[in-house]
Amino acid sequence: MTRRDVLKTGGLSAAAGIAALALPERILGANDRVRVAVCGLNGRGKDHLAGFSHVPNVEIAALCDIDESLLRKHAGELNGKSQTYVDVRKLLEDRSIDAISIATPNHWHSLIGIWACQAGKDVYVEKPCSHNMWEGKQLVRAAEKYNRIVQHGTQIRSAPAIQEAIGKIHEGVIGDVYLARGLCFKLRDTIGHAPEESVPEGVHYDLWTGPAPLKPFTRNRFHYKWHWFWDTGNGDLGNQGVHQIDVARWGLGVKFPSRVSAMGGHFLFDDDQQTPNTLNCTFEFDLPGGKRKLMEFEVRHWITNNEAGIGRGNLTTGIKRIFSHHNTVGNLFYGSDGYLATGDESAAGYETWLGHDEKPGPRGHRGGDHFANFIDCVRSRKKEDLTAPIQEGHISASLVHLANASYRLGRSLRFDPETERVIDDEEANKLLGDTDRGYRAPFIVPTDL
Repeated sequence: MTRRDVLKTGGLSAAAGIAALALPERILGANDRVRVAVCGLNGRGKDHLAGFSHVPNVEIAALCDIDESLLRKHAGELNGKSQTYVDVRKLLEDRSIDAISIATPNHWHSLIGIWACQAGKDVYVEKPCSHNMWEGKQLVRAAEKYNRIVQHGTQIRSAPAIQEAIGKIHEGVIGDVYLARGLCFKLRDTIGHAPEESVPEGVHYDLWTGPAPLKPFTRNRFHYKWHWFWDTGNGDLGNQGVHQIDVARWGLGVKFPSRVSAMGGHFLFDDDQQTPNTLNCTFEFDLPGGKRKLMEFEVRHWITNNEAGIGRGNLTTGIKRIFSHHNTVGNLFYGSDGYLATGDESAAGYETWLGHDEKPGPRGHRGGDHFANFIDCVRSRKKEDLTAPIQEGHISASLVHLANASYRLGRSLRFDPETERVIDDEEANKLLGDTDRGYRAPFIVPTDL
């Protein structure tokens, strides 16, 4: 079998990846143009195109999407200078591509990331980096085995104001921090009911489905709305909420939890959505010396209030709103000497309130460039300079998967951070992808990494 044959079949194995690494690798100098391919052009993919186009000396050399109308549209906007692909496996044959940027639906994230690592490409992968916990571990292993630069799309980590806020927390500005709260209140309307219909012309639906079970086509299972189905998405906890889970965990200085509980439901609307639109999650972390820390996370989809100024603009000097009046997205940290609030990635800012009388403390507002950070590391090969390395992204995505498993099973989970498995609950471990993963051939996440 030639390398081209392996890629065509989708069976890009560890052996094929090693063969790719045996090929001469292009060494990038400080002034060399980095050739990036963007995979997935709807929704977040448009942000990838805009983001990379503003990074100096970066060429968007290739586009990949299963919807030919999107390919034509974005290729035209780039004046036809980019190669276009429907099948990512064909794209990975191009040895001139330095990095793959993944903005596909969630169920494709880990598989494309692993294949790209095996093909000798660096990877920017959207959040969450995985559709289940096991495949996230496999992506981490692939990044390490093939020595690739892999950035997770939790871009708020590149914002200097948020970096400053986390630094203040760790320095003790609000004292001994015991609780972090993540907020994901977004005004989302019902998706209604969508009938089964023929696949639209120019849409390669079998490729879109990839490793997931093949279901009849409906508009509700396709562009963007796939977030609300378990086969392809992870609900708003994995869509928006993973950003705030990541910041909460970062501020608390913790990794995997010891206990997880989530309760909620799909309230208000009669529609096709499977994931909850109201969810309350609790994560408990055991620390050395018998100490514990707590993280709360809340998802709401409809009319809501704001908290600590988040959503009303109090966290950003000179800006009227952090996200919009109807959305409250951010984090709160509570300590023995006060509390601190941060906004979301679109308007990165923070404020502190100190003491019993809640006197205003340090504050700041300044965004960053996550795409530029990735490209800098692609050039330098310094993984330690990534602001959101895949190892951290995997942990934060795992908290999403654990909370969703608790919700779906209707019970709390005890978790072993060392083995990354739920204790005495094989049904939960199955949901997390540890057994009986059910990938659809040939779109199978490799086990031999």
